[in-house]
Amino acid sequence: MADSGEPERVPGVIDASERRRDGAHATRRSRHANAGAFLIRIWAPQLEPAFPPAAGVNPGEAHVTKLLAVSTSILALCATQCVWAQETKQETKQETKQDSKQSIEQMSRDSSQWVMPAKDYANTRYSTLKQINTGNANRLAPVWSFSTGVLRGHEGAPLVIGDVMYVHTPFPNIVYALDLNNDGKILWKYEPKQDANVIPVMCCDTVNRGLAFSDGKIFLYQADTTLVALDAKSGKLAWSAKNGDPTKGETGTAAPLVIKDKVFVGNSGGEFGVRGAITAYDVNSGKQVWRAYSTGPDKDMLVDPEKTTMLGKPIGKDSSLKTWEGDQWKIGGGAVWGWFSYDPQVNLIYYGTSNPSTWNPKQRPGDNKWSTSIFARDADTGEAKWVYQLTPHDQWDYDAVNESILADQDMGGKTVKTLVHFDRNGFGYTLDRTNGELLVAEKFDPSVNWATKVEMDKSSPNYGRPEGVKQYSTEANGEDANTKGVCPAALGSKDQQPAAWSPETKLFYVPTNHVCMDYEPFRVAYTPGQPYVGATLSMYPPEGQANMGNFIAWDATKGKIVWSNPERFSVWSGALATAGDLVFYGTLEGYLKAVDAKTGKELYKYKTPSGIIGNVMTYQHKGRQYVAVLSGIGGWAGIGLAAGLADPHAGLGAVGGYAALSNYTSLGGSLTVFAVEQE
Repeated sequence: MADSGEPERVPGVIDASERRRDGAHATRRSRHANAGAFLIRIWAPQLEPAFPPAAGVNPGEAHVTKLLAVSTSILALCATQCVWAQETKQETKQETKQDSKQSIEQMSRDSSQWVMPAKDYANTRYSTLKQINTGNANRLAPVWSFSTGVLRGHEGAPLVIGDVMYVHTPFPNIVYALDLNNDGKILWKYEPKQDANVIPVMCCDTVNRGLAFSDGKIFLYQADTTLVALDAKSGKLAWSAKNGDPTKGETGTAAPLVIKDKVFVGNSGGEFGVRGAITAYDVNSGKQVWRAYSTGPDKDMLVDPEKTTMLGKPIGKDSSLKTWEGDQWKIGGGAVWGWFSYDPQVNLIYYGTSNPSTWNPKQRPGDNKWSTSIFARDADTGEAKWVYQLTPHDQWDYDAVNESILADQDMGGKTVKTLVHFDRNGFGYTLDRTNGELLVAEKFDPSVNWATKVEMDKSSPNYGRPEGVKQYSTEANGEDANTKGVCPAALGSKDQQPAAWSPETKLFYVPTNHVCMDYEPFRVAYTPGQPYVGATLSMYPPEGQANMGNFIAWDATKGKIVWSNPERFSVWSGALATAGDLVFYGTLEGYLKAVDAKTGKELYKYKTPSGIIGNVMTYQHKGRQYVAVLSGIGGWAGIGLAAGLADPHAGLGAVGGYAALSNYTSLGGSLTVFAVEQE
């Protein structure tokens, strides 16, 4: 690394110390340049398409011979017509599954399919299938697999629509359509041609979290922020829309969601000073319908100062502008790169916003609204009904983008339409999703120490705010001061890896991180398209403990852990709950695990070819239940392996914190499908 005023830029690496200008701290700047290499050196193979797209009768002279010939012709014609009719019936049946006029919501109720990123609008990741259950889970075995040909982190899950499985990859964002009737034969392959310059501005690996489906179209949100609609049968491009500008740091990593006649996407780039937003596009034309920003003037955010509420009170005029210094809100983050959920009964779409920019809290006084917040918006108009900021004036990178799971629960003898959210800040929140009322807020990881509690007294001026501990405040300790022992680390007690909910057990199943950090903020300048971070981190397990993760069962009505399974590393895969009283999840070493939903007892595990950061899903085909998961180490936790980084402070400390991963797994993108062995 050069010892000049500017650290040397390694191609494809976001360096946390870039743009630091204070010459009086040249020595410390050099140390930051080495220690703070942020998140990634991106490389992804550019695969060439490997799979190209896709009549007499002689009757004779004798009368009998003529009669015989005619009869034979009639029989042959009949047979031909019968075969044609049978084939047509089969084709029609398959087309009906894919092109049905049923709404996507109705299709999601068919557990033989997996038609949404999280199974349903409520984000429950719960399936009523129970052919695989606690009685036979020990007889699970892999039955087929598929290599994606890409070596980076594989997040998300495939879709199953009728007899076709749709598999996505990280950059270059290939989509495969696999024929479940023909040993997973590739029906078509879509590989977009994207500008490789998007790679260096992708935070936390070149991941993509999945596809959406509706009206015979597959929707993909590409790394370069292009939203595309593909014909589900042929893979041909129906339309495309550009959602952002990668030259300013905007990228696409999230799975879209279709609601009625709109498809929703957000944006990534909180580490580059982007301005977060959610955007709705018309599913048929790709035209933008509405866009709502996370920060700025009321009209840009689609909020009504008198009607939009936080914890039951109107947010008031200029609710965002008042909490930023000058025009900082224009580069203030609040990106929308996580999951969307939707309640058709109240017509509200729910999602969270990311950290504010920069990571140095001294440079952005105020609460920085509405970063680190949950929004509830009218899906038709985008107008916000309510919003709740979970970590005001975030000082630790505690994004609020994690999924919000919608479940009707018994709260003190009353059935309440709840929203349950496991935040990066380590608190599990239960809210009334109709109005945003806060019902429960408790720690779901015992190591959380940056705050003692969330204030639940409605008469308190601090109602709904976490009660911070000064010792762990990176702002109170100041710039160029290393705040040590903060729990959780920046990747949170849980990152985007989604939890599941079972209506049978009434429990939530949560993949968690059990990691702490040292955090040293420093002054950083903004340049469009360049990293806008300003912090050096290191990560490690809580003091006196070795495990960096737990998989837990959570009672959201009480805010209590019911059972907890420790894991060597963070649990970075999405969970799946089923009516077979099973819960599935994957580990960073590469194990798919099945556990008893009531007790957490491990019933089965199998090591896949690479570490699992994908989300487990299930489907049924020809009467047989299958469980599938993508493996392929990467993401923030696996960035050292994925990007070939060795400096323990690189990846904002993740490289050092997860260095031992290389002893257990290596790169490789694969889909592995399991079923119970047939007797």
